[in-house]
Amino acid sequence: MKENFASLSVDQLKEKLSDLSRERFNFAFQKATGQLENVARIRMVRREIARVLTFLKQKEKK
Repeated sequence: MKENFASLSVDQLKEKLSDLSRERFNFAFQKATGQLENVARIRMVRREIARVLTFLKQKEKK
């Protein structure tokens, strides 16, 4: 599920970050209520957020 974030603009990265943060919150809520079946997905989303933040910092630095 890795995406190529290097080709995205800063605005697109911020939008992606917002979507992933919302998704992470929803997964955490589902886990707390016992509705989440794939708990490993939380970890994958967290790592994808880190990737987006890394590319965002690199692009803002330029």
